[in-house]
Amino acid sequence: MLAAMKAFYCHHFVLPLPDGHSFPMAKYARLHERIAAVAPALGIELHEPPAATDADLQRAHAAHYVQAMSDGSADPTLMRRIGFPWSAAMVERSRRSSGGTMMALRTALEGDSVAVNLAGGTHHAGHDRGGGYCVFNDAVVAARYVQSLGLAQRLLIVDLDVHQGNGTAELCAGDDSLFAFSMHSARNYPAVKPESDLDVALPDGTGDAEYLDALARHLPEAIARARADAVIYLAGADPYAGDRLGHLSLSKAGLAERDRQVFAACARHGLPVAVCMAGGYAPQVEDIVDIHETTVRLAAAHWRAINGVPAG
Repeated sequence: MLAAMKAFYCHHFVLPLPDGHSFPMAKYARLHERIAAVAPALGIELHEPPAATDADLQRAHAAHYVQAMSDGSADPTLMRRIGFPWSAAMVERSRRSSGGTMMALRTALEGDSVAVNLAGGTHHAGHDRGGGYCVFNDAVVAARYVQSLGLAQRLLIVDLDVHQGNGTAELCAGDDSLFAFSMHSARNYPAVKPESDLDVALPDGTGDAEYLDALARHLPEAIARARADAVIYLAGADPYAGDRLGHLSLSKAGLAERDRQVFAACARHGLPVAVCMAGGYAPQVEDIVDIHETTVRLAAAHWRAINGVPAG
């Protein structure tokens, strides 16, 4: 019998930011602290992931982009688009975040059914560029990684961050082995939204009932069309009503029900699932952490149900 659900962390690889920067870097350490405190009771094993190598990253990104990000030669315009100042620590953090999703997906496919990255969800990074606080696209890097190992042929990316995954859409375009499903705020970043395999654009102020109804209608469509071997789930905290970059109006309870819908659909179809945290920009970091912690708790409950392990 499996011992515990695996969760991968990289909060200690800190991305150094200037005072007053809008990215909530502190959420990762706080999330790890909370999960570590409840891990024995919930049946969670915490692991540090390896860094994604150049070869891993180049399955999704242009070699010249990976090189420029690694050695600091990236054009300042590109760094402004990403929104972070370049540093070697930023690169290592980004590699570890991708490594977390790689390991979560591999773990899920190798028999665990469910695993979690306590970071990741960097869906604005495209083939030769980053953007919107995203350096490397961890979901597509992970998908290409398990394909290279022969663990899966087809992957479904379920992107429930409040922003459309423009980088993921670009990287999956024209490739039948990757299916990108994005349900997001219609009027939010990015201004230009390349077409995903399935896009569901929601109006400002969409609340729990409307959101959950849309998910119940479109997630089965994505699963049917993708014909995937596994799911990568981007569980963004930013559809939350209190998020300053969101435009949607979900409650914490509504976001928890969203997660339950995704896990229930994966269970019905026998789909292993790797979960990553994606965005969250509420003014109070604890609100973001509350939402992410609930996602991890629900993932652990899903893992226990799938693997026949009673709650501790």
